[in-house]
Amino acid sequence: MSGMNTHYSRPLKFENREDYVGPRLLRRLPEGVEDRPYLLFEVKPLSPIIGAEIIGVDLREPITPELQAELNRALLEWKVLFFRNQKITSEQQRAFARLWGELEVHPFFPIEEGQSKEIVRFSRNNKQGGYENIWHADVTFRANPAKAAVLRLIEVPPVGGDTLWADMGAAYDNLPDEIKGRIDNLTAIHDFTPAFSHLMTPEELAIKQKEFPPVEHPVVRTHPETGRKTLFVNPSFTTRIVGLEPEESEKLLQYLFRQAHIPEYQVRFHWEKDSVAFWDNRATQHYAVSDYYPYSRRAERVAIVGDRPF
Repeated sequence: MSGMNTHYSRPLKFENREDYVGPRLLRRLPEGVEDRPYLLFEVKPLSPIIGAEIIGVDLREPITPELQAELNRALLEWKVLFFRNQKITSEQQRAFARLWGELEVHPFFPIEEGQSKEIVRFSRNNKQGGYENIWHADVTFRANPAKAAVLRLIEVPPVGGDTLWADMGAAYDNLPDEIKGRIDNLTAIHDFTPAFSHLMTPEELAIKQKEFPPVEHPVVRTHPETGRKTLFVNPSFTTRIVGLEPEESEKLLQYLFRQAHIPEYQVRFHWEKDSVAFWDNRATQHYAVSDYYPYSRRAERVAIVGDRPF
């Protein structure tokens, strides 16, 4: 599981197509890190490089420093961790997330009466279907995008409603050397406006745009804990690449956005009631499948404040 496939993809010989066939370079662990067993819980991989269920941890119980350290290693190595049958409260969810840092308050989602300001609620039903079905990393429009997030499903539809995560380190690894050389030192603009302006009046939008002006992040960020290079542009918030003409910028962005679509880099999680997902927002993108309308799906998310990408 920890090794890498050394056979690179080869392009299909069709003019103007970018498809590849054959094995891909799939590396789960950071360079120089050896695969080690986990001592305090069982890990059930859901794909070779991203996503694993954690068995033997009850999130209602206190998390010892030793357990947190091992969970953090699992998070860095698997990028997204899943816990099933976790009958926890919102406060217990917040307490778990707070072990990894200060909690974030999302600037655009409404806070319901009696709701903690750090909790984001996603309530979808026969009046409002899901619209999170776009590949994205959370809040990259912030100067300091979220480090990680914890999502808990309270109500699940009878069928559908899965979430997918993509390993953006693998997405970077498999880019052609020519593209890597082109993008390694580029930066891009991230802006909330395309994703959230429809939620506000023009006056409210103007206020929020002053509070959260567009920010510039590297197209390829370096993970602050593992040192891995990860592709750090997404169609929700990345609007253009600095220094390129608009047409060239958009063409390159569309190519980079499509890298998250490759199944070899993905894990797909089927939710059950009281399932919890904990993901590294610095290393992944995710996509919530909107195929369950008109059934209900209710979830709560807590995010952890991150650092400035470099």
